Amino acid sequence: MKHAIIENQQLTFTDGRFYQRPGGEWVPSVTTVLEAYPKPYALLQWMKEQGTKTDEIIAAAGRRGTSVHDMTERYDRGEEVNLFDADGKPNCTLEEWGMFERYVDFSQRYCPKFQRIETRYVGPEYAGTVDRIGTLNNGKRFIIDIKTSNGIYDSYWLQLAAYFYLYKLLDETPMPIDGVAILWLNAKTRTDKEYQGKGWQLVMLDNSEELREKFELFKSVLAIWDATNADKKPRQWTYGLKHRKEVQS
Repeated sequence: MKHAIIENQQLTFTDGRFYQRPGGEWVPSVTTVLEAYPKPYALLQWMKEQGTKTDEIIAAAGRRGTSVHDMTERYDRGEEVNLFDADGKPNCTLEEWGMFERYVDFSQRYCPKFQRIETRYVGPEYAGTVDRIGTLNNGKRFIIDIKTSNGIYDSYWLQLAAYFYLYKLLDETPMPIDGVAILWLNAKTRTDKEYQGKGWQLVMLDNSEELREKFELFKSVLAIWDATNADKKPRQWTYGLKHRKEVQS
């Protein structure tokens, strides 16, 4: 997502992979840092097999994730979320709606009370937007990241560990956190069990030594990213607010 400001009769877009600190300094997002983390062999093989279609498939997956995140956020803020608009046209694909339905199922079963929804934390070295922080009806409080991917990858746990420590460092009223969790809305599950339903799973990592180890690994990846991105400057695009062509008679 790009950041946009209007100033001096100009519209400026800034690369959404970076966040700006109060003093003006730019820092990378957690997911941008994790681009330096090695990709799994199976994923590299898949990308090789797809060839020129890889970028198209990845872009479609990104649009799917954005759509589902948007619906879940509006749902958690108390808005009505509809499959069809006023003209009877679908607001999303059926695949996206199916994932949203799984989120509703999770919400109805575990009745989460969210203290934070889509909250930005901008630290001295990196930044990120945390999907949810909240308490389930069993009393457990988690930092939750919503995923619509085909699998759960190791880098996701580094991402959540980074969010965990950003939250502890920057939140104005931090609360005790039992752990971090991935709410996977594209799981292959077919039965209802604890922390899972048909097509979804809540996969957790406790606030433990393992979580601290994940954070130490993230810091190592951050060091690699810093070493290969010395300028740390986001790309920017500036446009005028209006144009008029002079037509000669």
